[in-house]
Amino acid sequence: MKTVAIIDYGMGNLHSARKAVEHVAPDCTVLVTDDAAKIREADRVILPGVGAIRDCMAEMHRLGVVELVKEVSQDRPFLGICVGMQALMARSEENGGVEGIGLFPSEVRYFGDNLTENGERLKVPHMGWNQVCHTQDHPLWHNIPDGDRFYFVHSYYAEAKGNADMAGRTHYGVDLAAAVARDNIFAVQFHPEKSARAGLQLLENFTNWTGKC
Repeated sequence: MKTVAIIDYGMGNLHSARKAVEHVAPDCTVLVTDDAAKIREADRVILPGVGAIRDCMAEMHRLGVVELVKEVSQDRPFLGICVGMQALMARSEENGGVEGIGLFPSEVRYFGDNLTENGERLKVPHMGWNQVCHTQDHPLWHNIPDGDRFYFVHSYYAEAKGNADMAGRTHYGVDLAAAVARDNIFAVQFHPEKSARAGLQLLENFTNWTGKC
């Protein structure tokens, strides 16, 4: 039986993510855990995250999660969700500038207080359903149509321009990376556990993914 470990560092939609994975993969054992040994033993690992990146990174450093993520993300399917995706980037503008784990070189930017589209001011945070266009042919998009909609809640975003790792793009005033991928790592800005059919399909794809593209 496959084991999926959801890293518990106190910052994330832990139990909603667990229930969603259990729903799509009843043959998997799904653990919400801060036990490094159990995370190392898992076949697949998920890094969730909500809130301010400064607080997330502080907790990850305090609990040794940063080095653990660097280790387990090398050799098995690994999924980052929302701030869990942003934490994988090199740096975020949030909280005056915060260094990320650095698995991807992208910068995380603030939408700004005067974000507009066609002369109309857009609300920040970006909250609600938005289309995601596939920019890589990736196994985690299996049975998810290009342009399908996912649920977002965020004020900061990974840049799309020049982002060679981008796997999915969304537009909200600016183009942003809705998903990034490299080797056995996939990370999304949206919340798959809140994204109805498309989100559940992505989580099911993750539980079936070998880590190869």
